[in-house]
Amino acid sequence: MAKLSNSIEDFLNELIFESGGVIEIQRSKISDYFNCAPSQINYVLTTRFTPVKGYYVESRRGGGGYIRIVKVKFEDDEDTLDTFLNFIGDSITKNNSDELLKELLRIKKISKREMELIKVALSDRALSECENKNELRADILKNMLLVIFS
Repeated sequence: MAKLSNSIEDFLNELIFESGGVIEIQRSKISDYFNCAPSQINYVLTTRFTPVKGYYVESRRGGGGYIRIVKVKFEDDEDTLDTFLNFIGDSITKNNSDELLKELLRIKKISKREMELIKVALSDRALSECENKNELRADILKNMLLVIFS
């Protein structure tokens, strides 16, 4: 399953690159191309093309429906920070915090070692005594981001 998701992601990224940052696709045509269920395309779009990773995804349903994927270029650190803070919101899961940290590493805002240290601090084990782990995780991560981007 992961191999198919990677192939779909790579294919869409190549289309985005070739088109200068914006594509419009039809879910059914992509699923036909990869001989998979349209839900597989949805999975890739919701997990691989997120605002934190610099993508804006818009869809219109119906017979002439489409999915538009836009690769967003962050103007500056403030713009990037705002996007990350909005993604976190009042609560964030461990998986989503890990994805955000991978993106921080990719854009060279943190080192691999810093990423691993932050992951440990945000782990379910570290927050085991807390009732609202995801809320506490969000607060900790937002405060760390403020330091990283200061």
